[in-house]
Amino acid sequence: MSVTIDAVAAKATRREWIGLLILSIACLIYSMDLSVLFLAMPAIVADLDPSATQLLWINDIYGFMVAGFLVTMGTLGDRIGRRKVLLIGAFFFGAASVFAAFANTASMLIVARALLGIAGATIAPSTLSLVVNLFRDEHERNRAISIWGTAFALGGLIGPLIGGVLLQYFHWGSVFLINVPIMAALLASAPFLLPEYKDENAGRLDLLSVALSLLTVLPVVYGFKKMAAEGFELVQLLPILFGLAVGVVFVKRQKVLEHPMIDLALFRIPAFSASLMVNLAGVFFIFGIFLFQNLYLQLVIGLTPLKAALWSIPSSLVFTVMSFQAWRVTNKLGPVNTVLLGLVVNALGTGLMAVAAWHSSLVGVLGASMIMGLGFVPVILTTTGLIVGTAPPERAGSASAISETSAEFGGALGVAVLGSLGTLFYRFGMQNADLSGLSPVDRDSVTSALGTALEVARNTGNEAAPWIGLARDSFAGGFALCCALATVTLLLLAAVAARVYARTELDESRIGGH
Repeated sequence: MSVTIDAVAAKATRREWIGLLILSIACLIYSMDLSVLFLAMPAIVADLDPSATQLLWINDIYGFMVAGFLVTMGTLGDRIGRRKVLLIGAFFFGAASVFAAFANTASMLIVARALLGIAGATIAPSTLSLVVNLFRDEHERNRAISIWGTAFALGGLIGPLIGGVLLQYFHWGSVFLINVPIMAALLASAPFLLPEYKDENAGRLDLLSVALSLLTVLPVVYGFKKMAAEGFELVQLLPILFGLAVGVVFVKRQKVLEHPMIDLALFRIPAFSASLMVNLAGVFFIFGIFLFQNLYLQLVIGLTPLKAALWSIPSSLVFTVMSFQAWRVTNKLGPVNTVLLGLVVNALGTGLMAVAAWHSSLVGVLGASMIMGLGFVPVILTTTGLIVGTAPPERAGSASAISETSAEFGGALGVAVLGSLGTLFYRFGMQNADLSGLSPVDRDSVTSALGTALEVARNTGNEAAPWIGLARDSFAGGFALCCALATVTLLLLAAVAARVYARTELDESRIGGH
């Protein structure tokens, strides 16, 4: 089975491939900015002395702003030009990087990170929609999207390495200044290498819709992130419910606008909706499980943070190499078969992860994560291509933004929901633990989470206490349960997606050239 966009398409020239290189470097910088800050935090804390609240906002505001403005920037690109929006974003990304590098108070750095997030929100949807414009041949487009995805994977992999080298020899602001020459190169070369594309019939951007989209996305993401960081509490549902309520108003407004911010007709395209569902679910489970994995290696297996990072390199390399080679799988099997097979392989990986977690096998956990990468990467890149490819060309920017926003939601939701489920299992497992001799405060800490339990054990000299083994087993059981849930869900998702894509194939003319 195969979903195509153009029956006959011109092959890309050297100019298009060089243009892709420029776009990929921009994506790499965007991805690096998500990870490199964590290494710089100790130096930032020592220099700026932020409060606990300011420290949280320094970490989180970039991701919040990216998530909130993705839809706006993608839709804006369709209206005024995707290259134009990318160049505007690149200019302000470079300027905000300078502002961040020379911030001398925590408040200044928070503002700079917020501006970086708004500018960064132009990069993912603009670059992806421009890739679709550059590569009209389906096989070349699959390869281009693989390279585009590799840039994001490489950014997460090499960001900490580059950041570590810079922090060894320079001020912490250097991790932001490295963005400036890259964005300058993009500004200088893009007008000559990248085509402009916009919807000539698009109306003006509805500012009320922009406000409603922000009030939908930001509270929901904030609520899930708070849930992930602090554990489930009823009060955390308030921002989520508020965001969902505003989302209902947003959708109703789109239905009556002549030129809506999001074309709801996209969701009536079976391949679009199915790919979006698979994309979100894939990110949901990969983020949640990898959060568990990182904690598991340190808290259950007992590795130091450095050793845990080193042991995780093989799976990171699998993700990066598969990102670069996924196009071969897609071109050989076709996009639909690639998605379905990838879901099954991903389910195999999560199933093996459940067994390895239950038996506390380091090699098993790391091997399972590599198998998950083999399945996940082709799925996520292929569904991304289908989401953008099945949308009309004039809606490619909006479709790209919906895809990226879905991934943001999926990641935040996966960490929060699976984290809460694991915590629930842990607390259930610790109900009958013999905690005699501990103060009420320490007993509450021990039964709340494994991390605090181990801290209590160190502080009270109870590191050989019987409840330590029970605490580790309870955490491992919660991890295994989440992995087993992922396995069942991914297999069910593959069955549902197969039925939807089969209906799509019967009506492929709707997905063909627009």
